[in-house]
Amino acid sequence: MRLPNPMSAAALAAKIGALVLGDETRMIYGVNEIHKVEPGDLTFVDVEKYFRTSLESDASVILLNKEVPYPANKTLLVVDEPFRCYNDLIYQHRPNNRIHERIDPTAIIGDRTVIEPGVTIGPGVVIGEDGHIQANCYISAQTQIGDRVIIDAGTCIGTNGFYFKDHGTHREKWHSGGNVMIGDDVFIGSLCTINRGISGSTRIGKGTKLDSQVHLGHGVEIGEHCLIAGQSGIGGKTIIGDRVRIMGQVGITNNLVIEDDVTILAGTGVMNNLEAGKTYFGAPAAEARQRYREIVALRNLTR
Repeated sequence: MRLPNPMSAAALAAKIGALVLGDETRMIYGVNEIHKVEPGDLTFVDVEKYFRTSLESDASVILLNKEVPYPANKTLLVVDEPFRCYNDLIYQHRPNNRIHERIDPTAIIGDRTVIEPGVTIGPGVVIGEDGHIQANCYISAQTQIGDRVIIDAGTCIGTNGFYFKDHGTHREKWHSGGNVMIGDDVFIGSLCTINRGISGSTRIGKGTKLDSQVHLGHGVEIGEHCLIAGQSGIGGKTIIGDRVRIMGQVGITNNLVIEDDVTILAGTGVMNNLEAGKTYFGAPAAEARQRYREIVALRNLTR
């Protein structure tokens, strides 16, 4: 998430009561989870085993709860509750834009796009030209939709990410301050659920087609011209390449990379990254030819 008004590490430290280690004039241009940080971003860490990952990331400023050695290109803000400070910062810049009208007056809808009865469109939504949004869809704040996009009835776009901070005795919700970005010529079937990102965007590339009852978790990125069949679910922050084909009832866990031109056959459970151009089957997923040989070998054992 980019900040509309960048701030210095010193300014944020004064606001949250943090101890500054390093260059206090270092500027913060964005806020992101560790998986997606870029130079100029602020991130947080409050579990010691992840300190090194954060210190070696592209983040420029890091919220954490312990004084530790740090490289010269990082500024640390030491505070008791890094997560709370991070979550509050997201909320301050992307508050919950509650919807009070069926179509918010700030929404922009392109020429010749059809909006059927019962569609709810939130603040700051932009929908391109020649689209068709069928009845009873929900499109949350800040969603960006390209031209010639078809969204079938009952689909929800931009719902909260299923992401909670575990405090041991309870779980605290991460504020979903991101959005959803949908490219041109995308088709989304009925009753799909697409979560918005926590601090960035959930993305669907141009020409991609989703069948009914597909779920995309927070921060998922789908490439161009992919096909995803019904009852498939993709965990948060997983990245799918271009021209990937995902058959029905496939489950893909979070934080994976599925490379270009992969085919995942129906009923597969994906728990590891998948290499480009191959076909996968089974749970856990393996190359289809290997998995079929294993099935035949098991059958032969009973003869």
